[in-house]
Amino acid sequence: MSTATETSPRRVRVLLTNDDGPPGVESPFIFGFAQHLSQALGWEVRVVVPSSQKSWIGKAFHIKDEVKGRYYYPKEPDGLGETSDTSRPLREGEVAEWILLDGTPATCSNIALHNFWPGEIDLVISGPNLGRNTSSAFALSSGTIGAAMSGALTGARSIALSYGIFLKHTPKSLHTPAHDLATRIISRLYSQWGTSALPPAELYSVNIPMIESLSSTNTRVCWTRMWRNRYGRLFAAHAPASSASEKESAGALPETGLGPLLFRFSPAFEDLVSPRLENLPVGTDGWAIHSDHISVTPLIASFAEGAGPMVQDASNADDPAYWKDL
Repeated sequence: MSTATETSPRRVRVLLTNDDGPPGVESPFIFGFAQHLSQALGWEVRVVVPSSQKSWIGKAFHIKDEVKGRYYYPKEPDGLGETSDTSRPLREGEVAEWILLDGTPATCSNIALHNFWPGEIDLVISGPNLGRNTSSAFALSSGTIGAAMSGALTGARSIALSYGIFLKHTPKSLHTPAHDLATRIISRLYSQWGTSALPPAELYSVNIPMIESLSSTNTRVCWTRMWRNRYGRLFAAHAPASSASEKESAGALPETGLGPLLFRFSPAFEDLVSPRLENLPVGTDGWAIHSDHISVTPLIASFAEGAGPMVQDASNADDPAYWKDL
């Protein structure tokens, strides 16, 4: 029998961030996912996201810049809302108060954990990203994984969540199945964190393929390792053309010199985006998502180390890990 002194368990407090910014064309998933976390799991969701799109920025911090923030008030049904320089009560139709920061995803994670709510956050979730973050080529560049890595490096349980886009126009009808699967996976990871039920990790990267057959009954979830691949050219030369005559002659580089030093992000990685399934190592995140599976990859907040000797006896000058004859 309960007594008047008993209290209900505290709700799980989640920091939700991303690299796609506030709700909009470039960030179509965060509002619905935040609502799903709150309604399906009863978790307390606190949202701090970049004020604009910050993809492909990794775990960067702009250490010379001041970071300015604004409050954001999303509304149903799409999360679009107003901003304010000061906190204020919710108005009609507004469902929450979020925070936008003029900083990187990793900055959002760190400031939220250590300036806004120190010691209060149980789990950091970064995402859902608009696009997959499978393979080392994408993961090492990902602001989504960068924000989760930022949390993990300060000791917070962290999960990076990405929705892989495979259809030319992803219908909104896939949003709810994706959110439902994501919340189920994240709930299991959180409840079993640190137990023998999970592979040991400091953060997990979850990739969900946005395909027509996506459902809790048809889509398999599997543990994976990261596909170690490479990319080549990421930028293309861009000749300035400010007048009609310049536009006619733009494009060709002079015979000597490199020409105008102007470039745009224009990656050439068709083989990374659309690889042949038979070329993908079975058991990797790349293989999983191209097999229409959901991948869950355990990660350590560190660069992978190559095999090699380490100093075992610091007092032994002949230890094989010490370089000789340099």
